Amino acid sequence: MKLIVGMITVCLCVFGGYAAMGGKLYVLWQPFEFVIILGAAIGAFIIGNPGTIIKGMGGVFGTMFKGSKYSKESYLELLGLQFTLFKLAKAKGSLALEAHVEDPHSSDIFNQFPTFAADHHAVDFMCDYLRMITLGTENAHELEALMDEELETHHQEQELAIGSIQALADGTPALGIVAAVLGVIKTMGSIDQPPEILGHLIGGALVGTFFGVFVAYGFFAPMASSLKSAYEAESKYFLSMKAGLLAHMNGYAPAVSIEFARKAIMSFDRPTFKEVEDSTQNLATPTS
Repeated sequence: MKLIVGMITVCLCVFGGYAAMGGKLYVLWQPFEFVIILGAAIGAFIIGNPGTIIKGMGGVFGTMFKGSKYSKESYLELLGLQFTLFKLAKAKGSLALEAHVEDPHSSDIFNQFPTFAADHHAVDFMCDYLRMITLGTENAHELEALMDEELETHHQEQELAIGSIQALADGTPALGIVAAVLGVIKTMGSIDQPPEILGHLIGGALVGTFFGVFVAYGFFAPMASSLKSAYEAESKYFLSMKAGLLAHMNGYAPAVSIEFARKAIMSFDRPTFKEVEDSTQNLATPTS
């Protein structure tokens, strides 16, 4: 929603301001200039990116338009889930977690936290490392290094998507110049026409430069920035999981472990200690 509001604001301010100072909007309608710029941009995008990025662009645009899905409420769910799992492990031993991590969709613990359970990446991350703990992994430093490697790989995959959108922002001004040059070439072929026709042709050519810069800095660059912000929020969510899991491995009580996890959350999304304490007090005590 935020992205749509921003795009509408950009269009209203640019075209509204142009019309307000006496500009004629119909002059800006140069469809073949748009085809040259956007068509070339799409072609360059296909050339410059691997197939996985191209195929995944639907999900990337979905992330951009939806923005970050992580809020204080989702973090409270995460901390509550960790508290419940760690409390069970402390009471019954790590093997008591096995049934829950092997089939989280049927787990009464995971089903208490529907927002977390609906995020399959987060569920996989949590279950993978809890499974390693149940299998006997005891060295927290080795597990931390493995987590860091996985998170870094995930970050690199996200950077490919961000870079692909940023490349569009970097390239479309130059493609606008290409369209403008082609428009000038067309104009030179009509040099014998009267001034009013030549003026129309030159104006149409300059629309190419305008449109290339407009879509680059009005849309593509902010979209890349929006995508980066959404991915950074996701990274913090996973870092919070990592902090809680490592604290649990190091033998801390569940309440202390989730405090480690809470401290890894951005300040504007971080629930207070009292909020976490209140939410965990109302959780059902796991029995198996």
